[in-house]
Amino acid sequence: MKKPDHKKIFVLDTNVLLHDHRCIYNFEENDIVIPIVVLEELDRFKKGNDLINFQAREFVRDLDKLAGDLLLTKGISLGVNKGTLTIEPGKKSEAVHDAFPENTSDHRILATADFVKKSNPKRAVVLITKDINLRMKAKSLGIPAEDYENDKVQNISELFKTVITLEGVDDVLVSGLYENFNGIPIEDFKFDKEPHPHQYFILKSRKASVLAHFDPINRVMNRVEKQQVYGIDPRNAEQTFSIDALSRPEIQLVALTGKAGTGKTLLALAAALQQKKEFQQIFLARPIVPLANKDIGFLPGDVNDKIGPYMQPLYDNLSVIKHKFRQQSPEFNKIEEMLKTEKLIITPLAYIRGRSLSNIFFIVDEAQNLTPHEVKTIITRAGEGTKIVFTGDVEQIDSPYLDTQSNGLTYLTDRMKGQSLFAHMNLIKGERSYLAELASNLL
Repeated sequence: MKKPDHKKIFVLDTNVLLHDHRCIYNFEENDIVIPIVVLEELDRFKKGNDLINFQAREFVRDLDKLAGDLLLTKGISLGVNKGTLTIEPGKKSEAVHDAFPENTSDHRILATADFVKKSNPKRAVVLITKDINLRMKAKSLGIPAEDYENDKVQNISELFKTVITLEGVDDVLVSGLYENFNGIPIEDFKFDKEPHPHQYFILKSRKASVLAHFDPINRVMNRVEKQQVYGIDPRNAEQTFSIDALSRPEIQLVALTGKAGTGKTLLALAAALQQKKEFQQIFLARPIVPLANKDIGFLPGDVNDKIGPYMQPLYDNLSVIKHKFRQQSPEFNKIEEMLKTEKLIITPLAYIRGRSLSNIFFIVDEAQNLTPHEVKTIITRAGEGTKIVFTGDVEQIDSPYLDTQSNGLTYLTDRMKGQSLFAHMNLIKGERSYLAELASNLL
């Protein structure tokens, strides 16, 4: 009797390739099957300027190089210690047709997975898709199905504990942070484990408490002072720490996470305006996630009418800052002037593509709706003198193919933690209003 083959066969859905065009190389020695309908779907995505279109084009190019003169029906090698890749032509499945008679792309992918499973009884066959409903359909038909988890972050609860509160700290150390502007050597605190770069602390002794920051360059703990930025005062320790990170020139990359109303975008924008003389431009951008999976083209009006509703929350934050000043004040007029001269640009993220990112204070709002690849693409285009700030709530994701573990904001925070040019602050306390805070917690 022939022994079972321990190598698995993974059938890939279109959304996996659009999420990561290099995904086929991440399945170790296991074999890959791509339903031919997936190539048909990729063909529809190849035109356009969004990153999803880039992923489609790159995968097809890679597939063409990989195949060369070989036939894709035979299984081509993915490399040393890797499996093979096969394109499977459409196959009918009575089980799929009986359960789902509509001839959709998803059902054709299901039919292919069912065919591969029945054709390989000695091997484990798994459908890989980021579509939760398609996974449920597959499992209902007895087809194992999993999410693509190569870029998923584990233990995210620990990742978002950004402020450490320490009780019983020596009175001398706490008072020393108030007296010594240059800070106190980290060794004096006798931590069991050295803090990661730009870790923030609330240190409490019997007599006093102090907000502190670990400076990885000088290897000292220094006091964090409460500071106002362009009319905005921090209302709690987390906001004070956020402003500190946003204002430090040695920190080039900042992630601000937290639920709605904690002040993430407002603080980032106010800090950018405070440092306007240090940067050539301020970009405030956010990805557009169309409602009900419809493209914004279905909305009425010209391009400004179409994108206006998506950008309004950013203008609302700017309005909050403007109304901290009198209408005739220099600060108020400076904001108006920056908008007119494009020193301050509020725009959809897709419209930034192709622009120079040198000497820019770049704020990316709603970053939880970006894929890890999209976040990487943004950061790798940063030129000299640029500071990038990603803000978002990983519990409020609008993309159907991302979750709290796989979105770009979580991925960024996990991969950059420990780097001397990166700081992360998770804001917990809502400051919008008591009503908003109560609704966020209870509803």
